[in-house]
Amino acid sequence: MVRESRNRKEEAAGLPVLFLLKCLLAAYILTGGLLMLLALLVYRFGLSEKIVSIVIIGIYIGATFLAGFLAGKKLKTKKFLWGLVVGASYFVVLVLLSLVINHSFKDVATNFFTVLIMCAGSGMLGGMLG
Repeated sequence: MVRESRNRKEEAAGLPVLFLLKCLLAAYILTGGLLMLLALLVYRFGLSEKIVSIVIIGIYIGATFLAGFLAGKKLKTKKFLWGLVVGASYFVVLVLLSLVINHSFKDVATNFFTVLIMCAGSGMLGGMLG
């Protein structure tokens, strides 16, 4: 009886982390697909840098909103907090990938707090609405 109770607690504790990773994966798959579509549009129509920057921001917001929405829908309690965690995690992975690719903090630091607030805020909003 005690062993079953412990196993259920462990499963319940592991579920949110695993599900949040799935939400992050979904967000990055969406991001990758939309960025490929954007690259095609830039190639085809020669979009300006300003338009591309706006669309990239929209992609970040949409992907983290979706991840937060999915997390809030599934986890049902403290939805805003789970959405915030997913949005912040998305941002952390984004920063780490940028550092690995660019080998410097210079490009990341330019809009660091703006992108952090956008990712975390849209994830939290998605979680609240989920």
